[in-house]
Amino acid sequence: MVRLPLTPAEVERGRRLGALLRRARGCRSVLDVALASHISPETLRKIESGRVATPAFPIIAAIADTLGLSLDAVWTRINQAG
Repeated sequence: MVRLPLTPAEVERGRRLGALLRRARGCRSVLDVALASHISPETLRKIESGRVATPAFPIIAAIADTLGLSLDAVWTRINQAG
C-alpha cells in the first residue's frame, strides 16, 4: 500500500498537536507520560516534535487520558488556524 504524502494542512495540524501535548505535559518527563500512556518514549517525542503528523487515534486517546485532556478539546485546538 502506498501512503500519499501529507498535505501542508495535515503537517501543520501535526505541529499544533505536538505543541499542545508538550504544553499539557508541563514538567512531567517524556518517559513518565509515555509509560503511563503505554507507548514508547520515542513515539511521544516524534509526535511532540511533529515528525509523526498523523498518529493513530488510540495513541492520541491514551496520551490525552494520561494528560487529563478531553479529546474534544484536543480536536478543537489542533483544527484552529494559528
